[in-house]
Amino acid sequence: MLAGCVSRPETATIEPATAKIDTFYLQMYAALNDEPFPVQTVDLTQVDPRFWRREVSYSSAEPPGTVVVDPGERYAYLVLGGGRAIRYGVGVGKEEAFNFQGSATIGRKAEWPRWTPTQDMIRRNPERYAKFAGGLPGGPDNPLGPRALYLYRDGQDTLYRLHGTIEPWTIGTMVSSGCIRFLNQDIIDLYRRVPVGSRVTVLPPSGSQV
Repeated sequence: MLAGCVSRPETATIEPATAKIDTFYLQMYAALNDEPFPVQTVDLTQVDPRFWRREVSYSSAEPPGTVVVDPGERYAYLVLGGGRAIRYGVGVGKEEAFNFQGSATIGRKAEWPRWTPTQDMIRRNPERYAKFAGGLPGGPDNPLGPRALYLYRDGQDTLYRLHGTIEPWTIGTMVSSGCIRFLNQDIIDLYRRVPVGSRVTVLPPSGSQV
């Protein structure tokens, strides 16, 4: 009789955190194994859904093929024309590190680029950056990730880059360097779409064209 008063314990089923994420995005940010180095799956639970890549309505006077970076909103747009754009979430520099605004062109592109901290970075934080003064070869631990787009103005390197990241959780935030970081799958996507010579416009930090 007493046994009838005792509930049988039930085995709890714990769903993975990604169970409710649309498979479209899970596939978009899945691991890439056809690269010289592995590109890891993005843990989308660490990235606000607002910053996942998508096509959006976007009005801009810029011609199709232009990349518009909006640091204030933490977005970069590839203008498609017809009031549409591909929108990427980005991580941006801390306010004091915004050292570039206005128009530039993509002067060169690199796959698995070498990274060398600037002299300003070494001067500001020698303990962190001095050991890399000679440069760090491309690879899975390189902070530029698998791709980099180098911005030039009047034929000169601005030292401003659009690049990947080994810290995907920083997308949508203000991070230490002044460059613009993308999720690795996103910078690979953008890299494929824009040739050298493409126009890039970087808005003021508080500006937005949306």
